[in-house]
Amino acid sequence: MSAARLLLSLIAGASAALIAFSLFYTRGDTGGIFRFLGARGAARRLEAAGASPEQVAAAKARALEIAQGFADPAFATQMLPAALLIGAVVAALVWTLFGRRLTRAEQGGERPDVQERMVLKYAYRSGGHFTLRDLEEKSPLTSQQAREVTARMLERGQLTRDGEGYRLS
Repeated sequence: MSAARLLLSLIAGASAALIAFSLFYTRGDTGGIFRFLGARGAARRLEAAGASPEQVAAAKARALEIAQGFADPAFATQMLPAALLIGAVVAALVWTLFGRRLTRAEQGGERPDVQERMVLKYAYRSGGHFTLRDLEEKSPLTSQQAREVTARMLERGQLTRDGEGYRLS
């Protein structure tokens, strides 16, 4: 789980840093990006259609002019530390969130309603009747969790005792 946690954190952090860098590079002008892509596509279509070299060169020059109108590599380079900081913050956030969930799962701290749903699901699959031993063996609950959940469900009337086992009410 630790390797998955590390890998997910690194991927999320690197992705956030790249997105931040691209936003700084284009100064957030997504419309400019689409204008450039349209002009570049037009230049490629002209070239594929067999247009004269002068027409193709003019179309490529228009695309380059559009790109130079919104791209700012100097600003992006200047803001590189900020982009890396954003990536590090996102990676730390993912690491923390993943760690909280992992810690909660290791401590058996699932929410009580989740545990009760596990018991109900098992009870429905076993025809409405089960023993504590069956529940411990065939569900992800530990023996202590199974005892606590069945006791809570008995108090609320969701389960009734049936000999050594339990039955859905």
